[in-house]
Amino acid sequence: MTSPAEQQSQNSAPAGQAIPGASTLSILVRAFASGLFSGYSPVASGTVGTAVGLAIYMIPGFEHPYVIIPACFFVLILGVKAADAMETVYGHDPAEVTIDEVLGMWVSLFLLPKSFIVVTVAFFLFRIMDIVKPFPARKFDEAKGGFGIMFDDVIAGVYTNLGLQLLIALGIIH
Repeated sequence: MTSPAEQQSQNSAPAGQAIPGASTLSILVRAFASGLFSGYSPVASGTVGTAVGLAIYMIPGFEHPYVIIPACFFVLILGVKAADAMETVYGHDPAEVTIDEVLGMWVSLFLLPKSFIVVTVAFFLFRIMDIVKPFPARKFDEAKGGFGIMFDDVIAGVYTNLGLQLLIALGIIH
């Protein structure tokens, strides 16, 4: 298993050199697929992308089902297409694509209390789930294309959400 930093260095051009084909992607595709350019962070792009997802989630009202459900579907559908495009330029599951972490963070927090402790635990638990990739997330991660890129993080988000629900039900967090 390669770390995100190793994966980014494998898929990226050497410093100061352009990545072949990158100019064929529109700035909008790159901005969206990279989670508002968080995927271009030189270190821990997945963590930075998760932080972007959390920041968007913290916008007042975003947690309401009538906002977050359409947002999740929109990001999932466009994310698959954008991740496909990025993968053709940067290689398999490129570190530059972090829209999957944005979506995974939203799934992690879906229908949960918007409290400091819940969002903090969600952030760290999601990062663990995204790195460990419990079944069937690993299978999706191994798949080529945008669908696999997006769905391993959706599964990690579901596991995170279930873990948080358990912690809340047990009274450990609230």
